Amino acid sequence: MRGGALPPALLAAALGFALAFVPRRVMFWCLAVFAAVAVAAALLPVPKTWENAVFAGLWTSVALTAASVHWRGGPPLPLVLAANAGLWSGAAVAVAASLAALAAALPIALIALPGAWLVARGGGLAVKVVASWLIAVAFLAAALPMVATPGYVADHRE
Repeated sequence: MRGGALPPALLAAALGFALAFVPRRVMFWCLAVFAAVAVAAALLPVPKTWENAVFAGLWTSVALTAASVHWRGGPPLPLVLAANAGLWSGAAVAVAASLAALAAALPIALIALPGAWLVARGGGLAVKVVASWLIAVAFLAAALPMVATPGYVADHRE
């Protein structure tokens, strides 16, 4: 799962779920920081040789950002989480050289709004369950390039 809008979109979703647990005024600042840092990072020249490191960082950030929903009292340092998510989203887009993917991924962070609505009405558990699913997806996506899988990596028949 490299390239395209899916990896940065999953990181944006993880950030949105984390921001569902913070106050609204903090949420909007975090969304603005996320978008600004993502666009800035996407415009930087990132060498293609950094692709493995960028995607390892992206999937690690998805897991850690999604795990922050389980922090009692909401995620710590939400602005740092937003800047981190923007950095890795932008770097992944820069490596893949597809700014259109960033335009498709950024609005996914707005999942924080219905998530906050759920949290305010006692449905925070549902947000935590979906965030936990994202953690599993991140681990699987990070491990996929390491395992010889037909169609992804050359195996013994190739």
